[in-house]
Amino acid sequence: MRRIGVTVDGVRYEHEVEPRLLLVHYLREVLGIGGVHVGCDTSNCGACTVLMDGESVKSCTILAVQADNHEITTVQGLARDGEWHPVQRAFHEAHGLQCGYCTPGMIMASVSLLKENPDPSEEEIREGLEGNLCRCTGYENIVKAVRMAAERSGERAAAS
Repeated sequence: MRRIGVTVDGVRYEHEVEPRLLLVHYLREVLGIGGVHVGCDTSNCGACTVLMDGESVKSCTILAVQADNHEITTVQGLARDGEWHPVQRAFHEAHGLQCGYCTPGMIMASVSLLKENPDPSEEEIREGLEGNLCRCTGYENIVKAVRMAAERSGERAAAS
């Protein structure tokens, strides 16, 4: 067993964990964060995407011990003061989901994409999300939601 300390969605946790425990299982099973989904067990689908120190990562590819002394943000930690994150709001308004299973990972990858590129083209959005699979929507409304979030962020920046 190894003791780790990790900040998840703004809360500091310390636990003894098996060295081979994946971060996705730590988040779901130890911390009870159900918004991090296990989709494929092969790191291909992206349903488990979270932000680690602000960068998107597939939590099924990282051991919990590798998250020691890092900050993890899940889809459940994006909202502030009861207000959805702009990307969460855009996914809702643009119907960027169908069954919803890929949605947390898509949202987290989109947040990371917009941080790196605040005004992506449709092609850049599709490229930025290519590691996240959706088996339901055909991606049209997902891309629309990311564009909506980008446009709203740009409008807020211009108004400031």
